[in-house]
Amino acid sequence: MIASCKNGISSLELHRAIGVTQKTAWFMLRRIRFAMQRGTFEMGGSGPVEVDETWIGGKARNMHAHRRAKTVQAPNKGKEMVLGLLDRETSRVSLKHVPDRSRATLQAEVRRHVRAGANVFSDEWAGYDGLEQDYMHMFVNHAEKYVEGQIHTNGIENFWALLKRSITGTYVSVEPFHLHRYLDEQAFRYNERKHVDGDAGRFENAIAGIVGKRLMYDQLIGGESAPTAVTV
Repeated sequence: MIASCKNGISSLELHRAIGVTQKTAWFMLRRIRFAMQRGTFEMGGSGPVEVDETWIGGKARNMHAHRRAKTVQAPNKGKEMVLGLLDRETSRVSLKHVPDRSRATLQAEVRRHVRAGANVFSDEWAGYDGLEQDYMHMFVNHAEKYVEGQIHTNGIENFWALLKRSITGTYVSVEPFHLHRYLDEQAFRYNERKHVDGDAGRFENAIAGIVGKRLMYDQLIGGESAPTAVTV
């Protein structure tokens, strides 16, 4: 179900569908997302690659009154930053939950995943200034236009729409500690969306991911052995 449903499936939906408790369904889904995690994603060829970042988090008006009262009403307060890379040749996406959108943070991730000399497309954000030293870096100023020939970030922005639809529509609220697992899930479905065997193929690939992986309940609730964030 989780491998096939574009918007994901909540623990309450799974609880009702297969007759387990909501707590058990929550644990099951976390372990399935861990199986979907594919580790560091290496971009192939010379691009072109789209790079963009986005904020993930709920809107204050949609929060419970008790939580809204604790939230300072400032731009992006309480939200988390996610960086995305989309390889146009393979149509595969790579995601990372990052601490900020500074130049040092963003460019370190680009250089870690994208081969030198590749065509890299971004928006006008100053955090990408300097990429031209190692890449064919071109950007589009969204204050003026969104597309200039092949220079655009429409592919990764379309992916952001899918990601946010699943989080706000299905999961409603995601804690930062668990965010990387939801990124694993959405990236897996997106990267496997054209599998030649369709839903069955995606299911088999997700199941194959359980080999050699183990996730304990105390890790999920913040125990001493809790894992750190993992790059998709």
